[in-house]
Amino acid sequence: MAAPDVSGEVELTTALALEEKSKLKKSLRRVDMLLFTICAMVGVDTLGQVSSFGAQTFFWIAILSVFFLLPYAFVMSELGSTFAQEGGPYEWMKLAYGRLTASFGAVLYWITNPLWVGGTLCFLASAAFSQYFIHLGGPKISFLGHTPIFDLLFKVAFIWISIIVAIAALDRGKWIPNFGALCRAFVLLFFSFTVLIYAFKHGINGFGFSDFIPGATSVSGTVIFLGVVPLLLFNYVGFELASAAAEEMVDPQKDVPKSVIRSAIATVILYSLPIFGILVVLPTNKIKGISGFVGAVNAVFGDVYGGAAHMLVKFMVGAFIVSLITSGAVWMIGSDRVLAVASYDGAWAPWFGVFNRKLGTPVRVNTMSGVLSTVFLLFALNLLSGSNASSFQVILALTTSTTLLSYVMIFPTGWLLRLKHGHVHRPYKAPMMALCVTLCTAWMVIGAWVAFVPGTLERALGFSYDYQDVWGVSFARYEAISAGIVVLIAVLTAIGYAMAAPVRAQTAEVALDPSAGLAAGAPAGD
Repeated sequence: MAAPDVSGEVELTTALALEEKSKLKKSLRRVDMLLFTICAMVGVDTLGQVSSFGAQTFFWIAILSVFFLLPYAFVMSELGSTFAQEGGPYEWMKLAYGRLTASFGAVLYWITNPLWVGGTLCFLASAAFSQYFIHLGGPKISFLGHTPIFDLLFKVAFIWISIIVAIAALDRGKWIPNFGALCRAFVLLFFSFTVLIYAFKHGINGFGFSDFIPGATSVSGTVIFLGVVPLLLFNYVGFELASAAAEEMVDPQKDVPKSVIRSAIATVILYSLPIFGILVVLPTNKIKGISGFVGAVNAVFGDVYGGAAHMLVKFMVGAFIVSLITSGAVWMIGSDRVLAVASYDGAWAPWFGVFNRKLGTPVRVNTMSGVLSTVFLLFALNLLSGSNASSFQVILALTTSTTLLSYVMIFPTGWLLRLKHGHVHRPYKAPMMALCVTLCTAWMVIGAWVAFVPGTLERALGFSYDYQDVWGVSFARYEAISAGIVVLIAVLTAIGYAMAAPVRAQTAEVALDPSAGLAAGAPAGD
C-alpha cells in the first residue's frame, strides 16, 4: 500500500507506533516540566564527591554554567519545541542518523539509569537510613557479601518504589517527582541559610583567592579538572528528559523553552549553594559519601538550632532519601520512555514498545528496568566484599558513564536537523547553534574519555597516574572491562534491532511540523 500524501516535512514511523501513541494522555504543563527537570538535574547523591575537590570546584561550576549549561539549554529548547515527538532524544537521533544508530543511542541513554538506581542510589539511601533512623541489621546472607537481611530488603524496596512511581499514570505519578523537586529545593536552601547563620557566628574555613583558581594540583592521582568536570557534567544533564514524554505535554512548543531556561537557573543555584556550604563547614579531607551533605548538616545544625537539631537533622536526612528516590524515579520515567519509543518504532525489541492502555505508561520497560536494577544490586552485594570489589567499582563507574557517551550522539542532532529539516517551523531557534553543539559535544567527549580511558590525559599533562592505586586494578583490566561494557551494549542493540524487523516492515508517514500536529498516517510497506 502506498504511503499517504502528507504535506510538508514528514518522517517514517510504524503501525505499532501509531497504535501506541493513541494511549498517551496529555498531562504535563509548564510547571510540571520545570519541576520534573529540576528533580532530574539537581541530584544530591554526588554533592559530597564533588565537594571533595575543594574550592576549585566553584571555578568549574562557573565555567560549565556559561560554556556548557547555557548552550545545552539553547539546543534542547529548540529540539524539544520543534521535534515534539514522544521519545525525544531517540526521535532526534533517528531523524539525524537513522534507526540503527538511534537504537544504540537509546540503549546507551536508558541502561545507565537502572544500574545507577541499583548500584548507587539505593546504597546511599540505606546507609543514611541505617545511620540516622533504624539500624538495618538482621541475619546476614553469606552469598551476598554477608549483607544483613533488613539492609537488603530496604535496598530492594527502594528500587521498586522508584519503579512504581515510573509505572503510575503520569497525570498522577508526576506529583511525586514534583514533590521531590520542591523537597530538595527547600532542603538545600534551608541548609544554605543555616550555613550562613553558622558562618556569622564562627567564620568559615579559610579560602584564599588562589584556592578558587585552577592549578596543577592532583587529588588521589587525578588532576582536579579531570576529576570534577565529568562529575559536574553527569549532574548537569537532564534538560531533554521531559521531552521523552513530549506527546504527553499540553503545549511543548511554548512550554519547553521556558521550563528549560528556568530549570537551568534553578540548577546552578541549588547545586552551587550547598557545595559552598559543605566546603565552608567541613575540611576537604573529611568530605566523602553521605558525610558530604549529611555530615555538614550535622556539623552546623547542632550549633545553630540547639535542642531542635536532632529532629531537624532527621528531617533533612529523610528529605535526602526522598530526593534519592525521586531522582531515580524521574530518570526511569524519561529513559524508559525513550527505549519504549525505540521499541514501537522498530528500532528495538517490539515487545517492550507496548504502553499500558489504562495508565499510558511503558509498564514492560519499567518492569525490565526494575528487574535489571535488582539483579545489579545482587551482583554488587556479591562482589563488593570479595576480591572482585575493585572490579565492581570500575563496572559501576563505567556503566554510569554511558550517559556521557549517549550525549556525544544526542548533541550533534541539533545542528544536523537544522541541515536536514531546516524548513520545519521552529517555535524557538537557538542562537549560534553550531557553536552551542560544538561546545556541548566537546565537553561530553572529554567526560566520556576520562571515564573510559582514565589516566591518559593526566599523563599527557605530565602527572603520574597509578591505576592500581586509584582503581585497584591494572590498566589492562580496566580497559578490558570498558570494552566489554560497550560491546555488551552493542550486542543488546543488535539483538533488539533484529527482533524489530517485522515492525519496521509496516511503516507510515507523519508530519514533522509540530504546529500542524501529528498526521495520522496509514500503514504502508517499505
